[in-house]
Amino acid sequence: MREYDTLPAQRLIGSVFVSRPAPPKSVTLESPAVDVMTDLRHTHAAVIDPEVTIEAANAYMMQRGVRSLLVLNRDRALGGMITATDILGEKPLRIIEERRVKHHDILVSDIMTPLDRLDAIPLQDVQHAKVGHIIASLRDSGRQHTLVIDHHAPGKAQVCGIFSISQIEKQLGTLIESTSVAKSFAEIEATLQAS
Repeated sequence: MREYDTLPAQRLIGSVFVSRPAPPKSVTLESPAVDVMTDLRHTHAAVIDPEVTIEAANAYMMQRGVRSLLVLNRDRALGGMITATDILGEKPLRIIEERRVKHHDILVSDIMTPLDRLDAIPLQDVQHAKVGHIIASLRDSGRQHTLVIDHHAPGKAQVCGIFSISQIEKQLGTLIESTSVAKSFAEIEATLQAS
């Protein structure tokens, strides 16, 4: 085995600060949509197994600092998505009532949104879209997240990105109203300026 020399170490004195990552890039409604997309080609996706309890899934979300997890089947293909809203909302209460189970017995597979109920925006459309288009799409769907899909090879679709209302809010520096559905930039802009 190769021998490695030790690196010189310095004794710390005086004022020493800790590096902090740059804040998310500030955007406007006219900014390219890719500026607010979590690009899974450059960032590891937060994933979970469908047989994990929702309590473990919630703890994992908090640990990762995310509000959604992609659920992967045994073959590592996408099986669905689970969000913090799913876990902390009414779904678990319905299952407790219907099945007469304890909260700690509820699995991700019990409350996740299955693959056939998920929507995804094609990457080619995202590449030409603005942040306002993504907000309008999320509001229209009534969801907090949407996936981006790349059909890079025939018959081989791959999730390559995620849009999240909370991430967009951070980057815009304002809350996005989700109660009414806005269809145009003008409606979205009016809502954001009123905030």
